[in-house]
Amino acid sequence: AEDAILRDSQRAIEQYHDASRYAMLRVVLAPCSPFSVSLDLMRQSAELARAYGVHLHTHLAETLDEEAYCTATFGRTPVELAEDLGWMGSDVWHAHMVHPGAEEILRLGKTGTGIAHCPSSNMRLASGIAPIGLLRQAGARVGLGVDGSASNDGSHMLAEARQTLLLHRVTGNPAATSARDVFWLATRGGAAVLGRDDIGYLAPGMAADFIGYRLDTLGLAGGAIHDPLASLVFCHPPQVDVSVINGQIRVQEQTLLDVDLPTLVQHHNSIAHALVREELS
Repeated sequence: AEDAILRDSQRAIEQYHDASRYAMLRVVLAPCSPFSVSLDLMRQSAELARAYGVHLHTHLAETLDEEAYCTATFGRTPVELAEDLGWMGSDVWHAHMVHPGAEEILRLGKTGTGIAHCPSSNMRLASGIAPIGLLRQAGARVGLGVDGSASNDGSHMLAEARQTLLLHRVTGNPAATSARDVFWLATRGGAAVLGRDDIGYLAPGMAADFIGYRLDTLGLAGGAIHDPLASLVFCHPPQVDVSVINGQIRVQEQTLLDVDLPTLVQHHNSIAHALVREELS
């Protein structure tokens, strides 16, 4: 089974990976976690990724149960185990990183390893609060993630930025995080985690990726005239008015231009209904 996984991973890289600037499709090798697949698969995935120059991603140090399991089973913490397997470096990013030790934070920073901070998921699952301030101070690259539909629901990046801002103020320091801090994490931070120097902000030579919101709506009334950026983060309007990706208009007047949305939602609902029916049968 592992050989089949590695062969198919190689096929996917050779068939689909686009390493060019402004690429819209890049392949990343991403076994779920080092404790849910074999150590050999983790190690060989890292070797395969580096042979082809693609990046690596997994979920790590998310819960205390994970730490207890890894310590009992492997005699290593999740971060130590990942380092043993070659899963640290500027070509690696880990989702969560809620429970790293002090020395591990320094190692993550020294190696330039990326962290996808997923506050909504971590709160929903009662995993804890990732020490992103300490990780950033140590030199780790930190961006925002939404984990997945099972633990996030909306996968709304502005809402995730708002959750980040509020979560890291909850310990009593209202100046711990600002709207501009979390907006940076959601844009330039995410680009750094992905190892991309062509996205994350607008400038000559960068990809034309941007979204636009109407500021004359009820949801942004009052705030947007003083600080439009903070209003976007705090109010996180659910729909963009316009979205341009790599120079191509994808959303205009809150409408997806190249997707039959009603049909897609109907298909989505039918799958969800079938899954629930199967679970209850």
